[in-house]
Amino acid sequence: MSETADAVSGVAERYATALFDLALEAGALDQVSGDIASFEALLKESDDLKRLVLSPVFSADDQLKAITAILDRAGLGGLVGNIVKLAARNRRLFAIEGIFKGYRALLAAHRGEITADVVSATPLNDVQVAELKDTLSAMAGKQVIINASVDPSLIGGLIVRMGSRMIDNSLKTKLNALKIALKEVG
Repeated sequence: MSETADAVSGVAERYATALFDLALEAGALDQVSGDIASFEALLKESDDLKRLVLSPVFSADDQLKAITAILDRAGLGGLVGNIVKLAARNRRLFAIEGIFKGYRALLAAHRGEITADVVSATPLNDVQVAELKDTLSAMAGKQVIINASVDPSLIGGLIVRMGSRMIDNSLKTKLNALKIALKEVG
């Protein structure tokens, strides 16, 4: 399984680097970011599109025809449209999410930013996001971009992943630790 993950990340990294280099050369870094967000929104909305992207059952020609129609209908062309079509043509469409993640990482590094993945039990409001961003920026010494998501199973608190650091201040983790401690005592 690890070899497969490494192969996917290697493929995604090469495509992401190519996309970033082309976007930088064309002065279209923000345009590409917007197009990536639009394509990801399509992926999120459609289970059929997810199946098309992830399934090895479809031939390269079928994937290319379908993805071209979807991109045309969504009005997505340019560099993102081309990289998605290229990935489909080369039977690498399964790596598209990794490609986009890699692009974002390259863009953040280019801008001197770092991304923090924040998982909370409930959605964070704008004030909370701003305070968290300021705190993490001071801690990292760089501008921090917050990638927020919600996991109600946390009950309360946050899990923050920034680079190689992880801070788990969730109520779920604290309760699990307490449960283990009580088992040891009793």
